[in-house]
Amino acid sequence: MSETVRTPRSIGVFCGARPGSGPRHAELAYDFGAALGARGLGLVYGAGGVGVMGAVADGAIDAGAPVTGVIPHDLHERERPDKARGEIFVVRGMHDRKALMYRLSEAFAVLPGGYGTLDELMEVATWNQLGFHDKPIVLVNTHGFFDPLIALLDHLVAEGFMSAHDRELVQAGTDVGECLDLITLNEPAALAG
Repeated sequence: MSETVRTPRSIGVFCGARPGSGPRHAELAYDFGAALGARGLGLVYGAGGVGVMGAVADGAIDAGAPVTGVIPHDLHERERPDKARGEIFVVRGMHDRKALMYRLSEAFAVLPGGYGTLDELMEVATWNQLGFHDKPIVLVNTHGFFDPLIALLDHLVAEGFMSAHDRELVQAGTDVGECLDLITLNEPAALAG
């Protein structure tokens, strides 16, 4: 008799390899990772073993979630590979990293980070807009971290550079539970499993 093994649903998390100012960003990341495990979801992340990135992986691992990290060869040494958690894929470059993360993820959450985090967010939002995929995206806007970005997105609508429909591709929540609810309530059929 053959047994069907169900692959866990995985959430791609974009976030910084730096800890940010004060402990609240790493604490949020740890809580987000732990909440993924509590909901039976897996984590796909950038495989950095430090900062917000390391904290989200630690939370997920501690909660029993499957964790997959994807990192470019050039960053592998810089972002503490000895502290990276989960199954780690080392790829040639940033484009390969993003492509594999997008393929492995069924939805995306964005935690505090810098240029790389914003780049990944904008790319997956653009892919949704162009119909390359249909995957929920949520900003984890605890402590108002993403308020300026949310205001910019709304400004783009007001100035006619983005439709209201396209603006809705990026949701925002104020706490971990609300953000995970937004991902699962707005999930496409692939995540509804």
